[in-house]
Amino acid sequence: MGNDLELEAKDYIILAQSLAAEFAQTAIERDAQGGTPKQERDSLRQSNLLKLIIPKQYGGIGANWITTFKIIREFAKVDSSLAHVFSYHQIGVVIPHIFGTIEQKQYYYSETVNHNWFWCNALNPRDKRAVITAQENHFLLNGSKSFCSGSVDSDILPLSAIDQTTGELIILVIPSGRQGVKINTDWDSMGQRQTDSGSINFDNVIVYPQEIIGARYNQNSVFTTIRSCITQLNLANIYLGIAEGAFASAKNYTQNRKKPWLTSEVECVTKDPFILHHYGTMWVDLQGVKALVNQAIELLQAAWEEEHNLTPTQRGECMIAVNTAKVAATKVGLDITNRIFEVMGASATSQKYGFDRYWRNMRTFTLHDPVDYRLREIGKWALNDEFPQTGAY
Repeated sequence: MGNDLELEAKDYIILAQSLAAEFAQTAIERDAQGGTPKQERDSLRQSNLLKLIIPKQYGGIGANWITTFKIIREFAKVDSSLAHVFSYHQIGVVIPHIFGTIEQKQYYYSETVNHNWFWCNALNPRDKRAVITAQENHFLLNGSKSFCSGSVDSDILPLSAIDQTTGELIILVIPSGRQGVKINTDWDSMGQRQTDSGSINFDNVIVYPQEIIGARYNQNSVFTTIRSCITQLNLANIYLGIAEGAFASAKNYTQNRKKPWLTSEVECVTKDPFILHHYGTMWVDLQGVKALVNQAIELLQAAWEEEHNLTPTQRGECMIAVNTAKVAATKVGLDITNRIFEVMGASATSQKYGFDRYWRNMRTFTLHDPVDYRLREIGKWALNDEFPQTGAY
């Protein structure tokens, strides 16, 4: 894949498209199998793209969020599970940047480059079963976490835990292979089947003081609340990618396999007025979502560049745009991944095509964060000019 970190953004997008074409060859089979996409994860390791968001001064590629989300979307078009684990690596590796000290940011960026670490995600602050207890010169971590995406075959594990003494929510970063960490292969949902989003158990896991990242530094900085903007916009990009992938697959099938309905009075299915109506509707919806997502990415990038100078107003405007894009991508994605069968017909339901995976992945992933609550936040803004709450995670 090459090691030239000076390539242009467009070159990394082309590289991602090449990888996506490779992943597409086995996507249907791997979706049926579930489990860990080990070979594909290794391809990501070898591609240099694990260094994508890491600034150049630490040896990274130094891409911005605009390029990063475009690449995530390319993967989501063909395999949303790989887009999922790849994206949470990018979101994970910036955790010390957002929540930690300058020294922690420098250390984890540099060491990720040096060792080509693959980060996963076990933050899930809603799951409070992981508890950290202070010892003389270290801490002990016990309990468990759920929805730990990309944990199998990962190198670094960022997670949240509750301080047993203070009840404070704390962010930690530890090696995935540390003694006492048990990563379970218990993810069995109907969609996103190769994300390894199962559970992890912790049994007297040693945590060193320098591995405590969150809740102790920069507490008055608005920048420490930007992660929720990033994670929600990541979801919107993956949803859009799934919808674009479903549309492309349906188009190919309709053009090459679909036969005209017996009472349609057309010789070619691509002239059928009802088929054209469906494609026109899907196209318009996709363009609307794409515009909203791209607008939100621009605002996020601008907010990210402000770092600890970020103002509540800038953060609020960014979150409104992100929520709007996320809601639109959810609605359109669910509609398109269902509607494609209207333009392909009964034969397209054959398991050999795997077209159902688009809807299963979309339906599974969109349930992780109820869209109703995003709409409520948007409603508060639309009616009362109230910005969303500044949740950090």
